[in-house]
Amino acid sequence: MIELRHLRTLLALRETGSLVEAAERVHLTQSALSHQLKDLESRVDGPLFARKTRPVEFTRAGLRLLALADEILPAVRKAERDLARLAGTEQGRLHMAIECHSCFQWLMPTVDYFRDHWPEVEIDIPSGHHFDPLPALAREQLDLVITADPQPLEGIHYAPLFRYEGLLAVSRQHDFARRAFIEPKALADETLITYPVEHSRLDIFSQFLSPANVRPKEIRTAELTIMMMQLVASGRGVCALPNWALTEYLERDYVCAVKLGENGIWSTLYAAIREDTLEAPWMQDFLRTARETSFAVLTGIKPACRDEESAA
Repeated sequence: MIELRHLRTLLALRETGSLVEAAERVHLTQSALSHQLKDLESRVDGPLFARKTRPVEFTRAGLRLLALADEILPAVRKAERDLARLAGTEQGRLHMAIECHSCFQWLMPTVDYFRDHWPEVEIDIPSGHHFDPLPALAREQLDLVITADPQPLEGIHYAPLFRYEGLLAVSRQHDFARRAFIEPKALADETLITYPVEHSRLDIFSQFLSPANVRPKEIRTAELTIMMMQLVASGRGVCALPNWALTEYLERDYVCAVKLGENGIWSTLYAAIREDTLEAPWMQDFLRTARETSFAVLTGIKPACRDEESAA
């Protein structure tokens, strides 16, 4: 009568608070999601939530099924791990690199959760490496790379984790703070603060400035996000960061955020993995944990489209 997909849909609805975002989360159209919910309501002979409420208000029947989901789905997940161990495929190594300075906010909870459930998998995040991570992945020096810049490499698969919007952080006193969005030419007279990486790998250049043939008046770098925010807050420049990386500073009213272009710029974060380890149960579980943790701890992100998943 009640299927696991029904429980997962209800959890997505509770976590996102809207039918549109829940549909994206479970990779269904809004019409297909509505049909699934109506089918479930016919099975339990009653409504599960009040329509046209945000956040969603669940009925007693809906709350009972959510309680069931909270109980059943973690048990199913644990059983899947146990079955993988019984199949003898649990051994593995997960050495990873991160081409994303602001990713530790969600990656560390992911690693902690994964380590607790797969203690037999060797995990390491080497620091201070002096090599290009993606070619090192192809050479088997690494097993996974977090990147927003997929490169065509033989035998490498790019699993999309989530989509995020790049925003421009400016001081509260900056003229941009009163605008809904800016165009590229507005940055021609600004000091742009970036992480110390190649400009071609930064969304602000590849998706915004370079197509418009615009270059900022000055470019300076900073290693840490908090250093960038201090410079921005004091009016010494502006910087572009993923929306989730700005959340805590916006909530504290430390800086303001402005959209880049009328429609904004969106990018996808990927986990790059060798094809020969992609189907390992522990690797699939890490990807699933990474996606679930991201949506649990980050705001403003969206599910990646399934057609973004590809092999180089």
